[in-house]
Amino acid sequence: MSTRSPMAGVLAVSLLSLFLLASCTTPSPTSCDLSRSHSLARAFDAVRANLEAGCTAHFDDYLDHLLAAAENDPGPENKRAFSDFLMWTADEGILSRRQAQEHYNRYFNVKFVALMGDYNNCAHTCPSKDRVLSAMELELSEKERGLLRVSRDTESYSRADRLFQETELVLEATCTACTSAVR
Repeated sequence: MSTRSPMAGVLAVSLLSLFLLASCTTPSPTSCDLSRSHSLARAFDAVRANLEAGCTAHFDDYLDHLLAAAENDPGPENKRAFSDFLMWTADEGILSRRQAQEHYNRYFNVKFVALMGDYNNCAHTCPSKDRVLSAMELELSEKERGLLRVSRDTESYSRADRLFQETELVLEATCTACTSAVR
């Protein structure tokens, strides 16, 4: 017969649990932080290294970091650098090809990701018109960052701005016509 008290067993289990918990909260040897280098090439290298090290949950922060670095050294070649980087993320399985393409288009293409759906009928268009226009307005500010401040592509940004204004006008006219047809 054991002379051990039931409290000793509880204490042993508690100590083991604390040890296991402490080992789970030990900091990872990989830091997902980035230095605030203003060099775009170094920023791309640092982001790639962090993503390869498993810091994929920080992708959106990294993309913002890269865009900020590119704003400090704007030029048309930045479009290619971001395209190459986003294709690399797809090749590495960090993003799907579609996600990589949507990220690129959101910042560097005149076409709107927010308009990729089917907005050509009354039942679909009018109930979501305000949501679509809000999403497009946000995307236009992202295009301003990518096309103007990162790439210095004023012509493409002007086309995107015009497309936004034309879409706003067409959606308004479509919904007015849809409302009139129902009456």
